[in-house]
Amino acid sequence: MIRFLLSRFVYRRSDADVMEVRTHLTFFAGILGILCNLFLFALKLTIGLIAGSVAITSDAFNNLSDAGSSLVAAISARLAGQKPDAEHPWGHGRLEYIASLIVSFLILFVGVELLRSSFSGLFSPSNPTFSPIALVLLGASVLVKLWMWSYNRYIASLTDAAVLRAAAADSLGDALSSSVVILSAVIDMLLPLPIPLDAIMGILVSLMILKCGWSIARETVDLLLGAPADRETTDALAEILMSGDGIIGYHDLLVHDYGPGRKFASVHAEIPDTADIRRAHEVVDALEVRIYNELGITAVIHTDPITVGNDYVDGLRRSVSDIITAVHPQLSMHDFRITDGENRINLIFDLLVPFSLTAEDSVRAVEEIRRRIGELDPRFRTVIKVDTDYTAN
Repeated sequence: MIRFLLSRFVYRRSDADVMEVRTHLTFFAGILGILCNLFLFALKLTIGLIAGSVAITSDAFNNLSDAGSSLVAAISARLAGQKPDAEHPWGHGRLEYIASLIVSFLILFVGVELLRSSFSGLFSPSNPTFSPIALVLLGASVLVKLWMWSYNRYIASLTDAAVLRAAAADSLGDALSSSVVILSAVIDMLLPLPIPLDAIMGILVSLMILKCGWSIARETVDLLLGAPADRETTDALAEILMSGDGIIGYHDLLVHDYGPGRKFASVHAEIPDTADIRRAHEVVDALEVRIYNELGITAVIHTDPITVGNDYVDGLRRSVSDIITAVHPQLSMHDFRITDGENRINLIFDLLVPFSLTAEDSVRAVEEIRRRIGELDPRFRTVIKVDTDYTAN
């Protein structure tokens, strides 16, 4: 059904990578969410008041907050779709992440309020009464929420919109919470229990809502703070880089995320120091174009000349690499080169250190590497630059 609606109201939905189309898709999802949630709010509030159920009444106001979340999604889609300007040269895409964070706060607020009212119900229990029609209507609301989860997830897959992923997770949580309420009502009708089952189920529902809100908030904060690129992206970048003619390695890969469709990358590509510089320039230019066309990432590639085919240098490189691995298996090096002299030979390289190593461990590792290299030849001196692996995840 969502494909039919998109074909009627969103032009060129297949071109979701085009910013204008992407904005229309996200905005449409937000408007559709507002309409569905307002309908569910009215439906559940009516059922909750008639049945005297705190769980259903609270769930109704959860749907009202979801309508607010959908409004945030619709507004953020318009704002995030604005073109870059002098004040924001990287665009406004991170507004979607901020919107997703607002959605998570709304979900957490509703979860806390529901938890509070449900705990009150433990000490002042009510006796909700459900008619078969009310249960059928509640079941229909579950189907609506499952559909909302499905279409939000589908449009998010087209647009990579964080706020729609948050809306999809919230819709699935709502479907589960409403299912729990229906289950408690059926149990109470078939097997009355001397416990405030409605309040207990309300607590369970609130915990589900809180878990959903916390997960969304944590994921969004990671994006805003600058999480490393996902493994799929780094693997795709590596595959394209290593396909370049004459490229023998790469390092210092950095990926910056300024919102969906606004990713930038920089990387050092290693080429033989005997390569023709004009030919190398043509190769990296072609790679930058391919990265943008296939991954939508604007890349800047720097070339690093590496000595290859020299038995002496290659042998030293292997020996140093073995020492580094022996000191710590997570360490690696790049940009290895030497300055040869009669009484002093400098071994110069960058040491790649993961975040899992503390600063103290890193210092000890560097000292141990220097000591072991010095044992190979007393003329060896090491010039080590410590690098951080920003692709680790």
